[in-house]
Amino acid sequence: MNPNTLALSALIAIGLALTHLFSGKLRFAPIPRSRWLSAAGGVSVAYVFVHILPELERHQTVLEQVESGVILYLEHHVYLISLLGLTVFYGLERIAKLSRQSRKGDVTSPEVFWLHVASFSIYNALIGYLLLHREEPGIANLLLYSGAMALHFAVNDSGLREHHKQIYDRTGRWILAAAIVVGWVLGSATEIGEAAIAVLFAFLAGGIVLNVLKEELPEERESRFWAFALGAGIYTAILLAL
Repeated sequence: MNPNTLALSALIAIGLALTHLFSGKLRFAPIPRSRWLSAAGGVSVAYVFVHILPELERHQTVLEQVESGVILYLEHHVYLISLLGLTVFYGLERIAKLSRQSRKGDVTSPEVFWLHVASFSIYNALIGYLLLHREEPGIANLLLYSGAMALHFAVNDSGLREHHKQIYDRTGRWILAAAIVVGWVLGSATEIGEAAIAVLFAFLAGGIVLNVLKEELPEERESRFWAFALGAGIYTAILLAL
């Protein structure tokens, strides 16, 4: 990999980690927090539907060429992997909600907190890893990917903080920030094949869609449709222009 691109990706990994550490303290006055979070969600979903999902068809072609292993037995493996990513994070969300409902203080149990942290650490490490192993190389694509992921982390932070309260700020956000850097380090030290990249991107796509929509769709959320639509529309225009 080009040393300049490697150095840039390292700086981006650190920037993404800082997003986890400071997103809860950001205030964009006079823009209400609910509006910029909805806009951030729109950007994340736009990136998935305009950039990642169209790539899944190409990834499907790669996986169809695999001649051994479990993948061989799956007719539409790349789409099933995306569905798996969505299902996993839906399950995590339901576990957190049920835990909050069964406990005083509207906060999850320690066991559910650590389950969430472990799962999102793997998720964040995957995002950090893919800073170096994306389907489309180049600085422009790297910046588009990292921008969408930074805003996606802000959305995730909001949901995790709501579920876990103070313990997330004391412990969880630091672990998730570190996971991004760990993922980047693994990416800089290892090289994987196209089939593996296809699987990782497919799983990530499903996870992003669920993690954004779970923050936007419930009636109790103070989400803003026009902010979401504006974020999605602007980022879509940028993606199509490049």
